[in-house]
Amino acid sequence: MLIFAALIVISFTFYIFYKVRFYRTHLPMEKKWLSAKSQVALGLFVALFGVNQLFLYQTTMTYVVTAIFTLVGGLSIFGGFKAYKFYLPLAIEEAEHTAKSS
Repeated sequence: MLIFAALIVISFTFYIFYKVRFYRTHLPMEKKWLSAKSQVALGLFVALFGVNQLFLYQTTMTYVVTAIFTLVGGLSIFGGFKAYKFYLPLAIEEAEHTAKSS
């Protein structure tokens, strides 16, 4: 399916984008916040890749691989989203403190 292929490419692009931003920043809470965002993007990539395989092939092995990829991707999305919500206020506070110090 073309829509899954496009979403896979977009999610992988966001993963690369957030990883580049992760290595360019020096603020610790912002690093953790960006890492959480990249974890969500990578989880989305893995889950969409698994679901895409389901539409390409209909074998028993594909169903197993799809279930594993979707489960791993879903858990990665869930963990990344929880970390994102936790680190967002801390990153905002850190950015405000850094702006006041400058």
